Amino acid sequence: MARPKITVVGSNMVDLITYVERMPNEGETIEAPRFEMGFGGKGANQAVAAALLGADVSMVTKVGDDMFGPNTRKNFERYGIDTTYVETMPGVSSGVAPIFVDKKSHNSILIIKGANAHLLPQDVDRAKQKILKSDLVIMQLEIPLQTVYHTIVMCSAGGVPVILNPAPADPGLDVNRIKGIGFFAPNETELHLLTGMPTRTVDEVKAAAKTLLQKGLAKVIVTLGEKGSLFLTENAETLVPAFTVKSVDTTGAGDAFIGCFATYFIETGDLMKAMERANRYAALSTTRPGTQKSFLDRAGFEAAHV
Repeated sequence: MARPKITVVGSNMVDLITYVERMPNEGETIEAPRFEMGFGGKGANQAVAAALLGADVSMVTKVGDDMFGPNTRKNFERYGIDTTYVETMPGVSSGVAPIFVDKKSHNSILIIKGANAHLLPQDVDRAKQKILKSDLVIMQLEIPLQTVYHTIVMCSAGGVPVILNPAPADPGLDVNRIKGIGFFAPNETELHLLTGMPTRTVDEVKAAAKTLLQKGLAKVIVTLGEKGSLFLTENAETLVPAFTVKSVDTTGAGDAFIGCFATYFIETGDLMKAMERANRYAALSTTRPGTQKSFLDRAGFEAAHV
């Protein structure tokens, strides 16, 4: 079987992870027990997950001309990701993400886009041949919206399906300009921010997601963490249960889901099976600290017991 060809048009970040007993109050300095650095960014994370699971992955992104840029490129290459369209932006920092993880494995994240904010439509045009030969394109919202819209138009014209993970949620996102995508895949927090509706329960999530369907999106997948994931179309809705694990760090779990779902959906054509596997892969990623380094490869994933 041919490997799924996936292109990720999106972000890369360097994760600066601080593990805390609690967040400091204003004006307070407290000691944190541990700090780690790692490679992240939603686009890069999703690319790495897909590559580890056997997809043939290309990355369209920009890095800064600082110390993080060359190492980010090398990190992609270490996972076998095509870096032809990983470009360096002169005079700009790489993207960074300070992440704070508490004792319950809940995280708070800041992002500084850096070079990611300079990934423009003309950069996507340079990668057009690669993009249009893909089985699927994955995008997020850590790059300019104009680049997201431009890529969707290109993919729609070329018959290439797109998964858009609207993270971080941007209230400026124009649903009318993304109607042609294959899947719209927020988590419940992003769904709340985009619709203004409550998303505390599965029923509330369904109601909020249906407003997106009414605006013209054909297929919506909502990731719900420990509640699983929800698939909705105009005529159907299915809740795919989560897998129970002992979580250590939930950072990157949503990206693990997207990368896994994309790989198995292209490989099998079975949407429900792909969602089930993605739930399991995301759950397993929370049992180890970090983002990309918590993702299992194909053999480890298929051998894991959960």
